[in-house]
Amino acid sequence: MKNKLEFSAIVPVAGAGTRLRPHTHTYPKVLLTVGDKPILGHILDDLSRAGIKKIYMVIGGMGDKIKTYVAGKYPRLNVTYIVQEEPKGLGHAIWITRNYVKGPAIVMLGDTIISADLGKFLNARQDAIAVREVADPRRFGVVEIEKGRIVNMVEKPQHPPSNMAIVGIYAFKDTQPLFRGLDSLVRSGKTTKGEIQLTDALVTMLKSGHKFSPVPIDGWYDCGKPETLLETNRYILEKNKPAYRAPGCAVVEPVYISPRAKVSNSIIGPYASIGDGAIVDYSIVSDSIINENAVIMNMNLSKSLVGPSATIIGRREQINIGENSEIRFDKTVCDL
Repeated sequence: MKNKLEFSAIVPVAGAGTRLRPHTHTYPKVLLTVGDKPILGHILDDLSRAGIKKIYMVIGGMGDKIKTYVAGKYPRLNVTYIVQEEPKGLGHAIWITRNYVKGPAIVMLGDTIISADLGKFLNARQDAIAVREVADPRRFGVVEIEKGRIVNMVEKPQHPPSNMAIVGIYAFKDTQPLFRGLDSLVRSGKTTKGEIQLTDALVTMLKSGHKFSPVPIDGWYDCGKPETLLETNRYILEKNKPAYRAPGCAVVEPVYISPRAKVSNSIIGPYASIGDGAIVDYSIVSDSIINENAVIMNMNLSKSLVGPSATIIGRREQINIGENSEIRFDKTVCDL
């Protein structure tokens, strides 16, 4: 069904990704591979399929790498980049788009992959927020729901009023009330856990009579830590069953091997993703993500993340190595 309103998208991708270090010391989290493409690629694909034509992307200190990726992979997208100079929270990241974004907009966070029909948000009768029941809601924004409407929200509460967490998609039919709520936070200097929180602005909107509909979703996959990134990788490979190309190798599906990777004399899979330009030779790789231009030789890797342009030569069972690093297990010194 065609949307009555022309939505744009706000995509905050300025987060530091501290739980994914060492990778995020030199590489934006949203460019780490999950399944057959970077996290950001999955988000942009979802927005494109939903018919979103204009995207406002909030970037941070490594924004040039994000710009290069988007220009190379999504040259037809209309993307405006806004730099968040200081990491002051999600609410602040959205607030700095206020001079660019007009009319309706959907906000999609850059640190999760969500399996959802965006049409449910774009065509909702009122503003909509994605929610999901979780075991420990203290780590999230939490909503209270009565008669199909959100009646209260709180950010990372010590004593959650419910188990329904806010999970990273927000649709606003008019962004001006949102920006007014964020303006009031910025002017007052109010923070929660040291940051300007989007949830606090939404609470202000609720108190002024604004209405939000909860949209329950099933597929919500965290990309914030190495173990959850690997879990999300397994989900995407199972769901998409991407094609592979590795002549002369034993392949245990599901796997993704980029057509631009060179894989030889190896056993790949299950649940292995190997990115553009990677070289894998005489190795066993399972339940792992090998990012672009990495070199893996004489290795047995499982449950591992290998950063872009990293080199590992030798033998080890599990590893987490960042961009442009080198480890040779046949030497007495490791270059990290």
